[in-house]
Amino acid sequence: MKELNLPSFDIKLRGTKERPEVFDFLRKRFVALTPEEWVRQHFVHWLVTEKGYPKGLMANEVALQCGDKVLRCDSIVYDKEAHPQIICEYKAPTVSLSQQVFSQISAYNLLLHVDYLVISNGLQHYCCKMDYESQSFHFLSDIPSYEAL
Repeated sequence: MKELNLPSFDIKLRGTKERPEVFDFLRKRFVALTPEEWVRQHFVHWLVTEKGYPKGLMANEVALQCGDKVLRCDSIVYDKEAHPQIICEYKAPTVSLSQQVFSQISAYNLLLHVDYLVISNGLQHYCCKMDYESQSFHFLSDIPSYEAL
């Protein structure tokens, strides 16, 4: 897998060369190791170890019901009252972080109404804080620590 702009961690792998799997410590099971999953695992470990996010307040691959359609958020961070606070969307390192990615995460936010939206392809990371009063958002220079949320 490609080297990312995120620190490494103690990666637990299994499976075969054709079907590798990585252990997801949030879901507590092995999942298919895709380029997007490679980014997700590095990013959530970074949030926990470097940014102080409690792993008990995070979830991966969260299903959202929108009419008859089921959407899947890559990761959600919850506040201490278990309300969604951050939506994270990951892409493979080869995928550019375009307006289409922001549109995708914005659609999830129509259902969740969170304070922060984060996107990453493992090489670039963007975080924006929502301002619902002025119906706008602004980009932050860094991903905030959990304490700063």
